[in-house]
Amino acid sequence: MVEIKSPEQLAGMRAAGLVVAEIHEVMRAAIVPGATPLDLDAIARRELAARGATSNFLGYGGFPATVCVSVNDVVVHGIPDSTPFAEGDIVSLDFGAVLHGWHGDAAVTVAVGSVPEAVATLLVDCDDALWSGIAAMRAGNRVRDIGTAIEKTIEARGPYGIVEEYGGHGIGTAMHQDPHVMNYRTRQRGPKLVPGLCLAVEPMITMGGPETHVLDDEWTVKTDDGSWAAHFEHSIAVTPEGPWVLTALDGGAARLAELGVPAAAAHHG
Repeated sequence: MVEIKSPEQLAGMRAAGLVVAEIHEVMRAAIVPGATPLDLDAIARRELAARGATSNFLGYGGFPATVCVSVNDVVVHGIPDSTPFAEGDIVSLDFGAVLHGWHGDAAVTVAVGSVPEAVATLLVDCDDALWSGIAAMRAGNRVRDIGTAIEKTIEARGPYGIVEEYGGHGIGTAMHQDPHVMNYRTRQRGPKLVPGLCLAVEPMITMGGPETHVLDDEWTVKTDDGSWAAHFEHSIAVTPEGPWVLTALDGGAARLAELGVPAAAAHHG
């Protein structure tokens, strides 16, 4: 069932998205050498409580934390532990919140201090691929157009592995809803993008092959070849004016302007 939101419901989605955006900023500032994934989890819990929001990760399918912290060759779903971050690591934060029944979900990969140029480029290219997908979220397009745009950007920048087992999803009164959003071209067009549809778009790419495996904890996903991975995600609403990036502080206005794409932020805030 694809959930279409009214303008009033989208305002609720934006409020939840801003909670996610604000807490992401606080956690990113805490990613320094010597800090630990558990420190980030504690920040997330504190900041959620301060905003009257709850976690949509904690307890989801038995997940034991409020944030996924995935370091280096961990692609996604890393369980926070006490291992300190070191200079040169990359840290993927995947975090969401629920506010008044509406869900927000976003991810970012951050360098700890200085990293090699190829690693820094990996992060830029994955983020750019995400925004290419967001730019394709115009009313009248299809879900397939998002994955096609993402893959085109990654192929142009590569060679990278595109992780295929995990993708984006609808979001609203639940964290994961239909439709599934692939990060690559597919033969299936998928649903038409209509105003009020909200999607979480989240490319994951590696510096090597795309193959992954899940550790014995049944959550942590690592690359088979040990190559490092990046993961970026936003929750976005389709509007008549263009994409509205619910989990970006500015609604996506700046990045979409760089891409020459009309954004809804000017109309919605």
